[in-house]
Amino acid sequence: MPTVEVTLPTRSGKGSGLIGSLPLGIVFPVVLFCLWEVAARCGLINVAFFPAPTTILSTAAAQMQTAEFWGDLAISMERIAIGLVMGAIPGILVGLAMGLFRPVHEALNPLFAAVFPIPKIALLPLLLLIFGIGETSKYVVIAINVFFLMTLNTYAGVVGIPKIYFEVAKNLKASRLTTYLTVALPGALPGIFTGLRICMGTALILVVAVEFSTADSGVGYRIWWAWTVFWVDTMYVGFLVIALLGLAFSYLLDGLEKLFVPWQRRRR
Repeated sequence: MPTVEVTLPTRSGKGSGLIGSLPLGIVFPVVLFCLWEVAARCGLINVAFFPAPTTILSTAAAQMQTAEFWGDLAISMERIAIGLVMGAIPGILVGLAMGLFRPVHEALNPLFAAVFPIPKIALLPLLLLIFGIGETSKYVVIAINVFFLMTLNTYAGVVGIPKIYFEVAKNLKASRLTTYLTVALPGALPGIFTGLRICMGTALILVVAVEFSTADSGVGYRIWWAWTVFWVDTMYVGFLVIALLGLAFSYLLDGLEKLFVPWQRRRR
């Protein structure tokens, strides 16, 4: 008697065929954009406000051939990079100090609890009074937000280190600097990378916000300018650039985390 073989889906969720072999993170956006395209072509949505994805991509391709596009991108990237460096390095150092030394934590914790909830973009008028409308005020508003986020996440990383590691370092008569570099800093790296992920996202938000109001260049400025002349497809190109930057930053941090915190990745 001939037999019939039936293939059941496995518990791993992996299917067969082209769709089953693609990551869900690719399939879902593609399906979403296809539905958007169909809705725009069929008149189900107002293309004056929601242009078809193909229209947006066509506009993006045209703009990528101009020096203005790459100039705006470079300026925004520079503002993000400088703000991150200005805020992240002091934040990591202060977070390590708060986690290692109780007096430092007791002295700074009330200040952080009071100041952290203030939206940092609300400080922009004050920063403009102090630093003017030049580049410094843009760097500082990003750096302030990054500083608080990195401090708190680094502190959380330090206090999460098992005490046995510090006791071993003490029994080995390791110096304070050696303990700092070989126990506290490596142990805090997962928290530091978590902070960097959050900081990347908030830095993108803040750079767009400050470029809306105090800049004449950058991706945020271009989005605002496109709104003033009602070039909606150009606005969406700006949104697309911000989204792609966020995605690129995420993959970059994934690679760095695999390099510097390999034990953390193996636990996931």
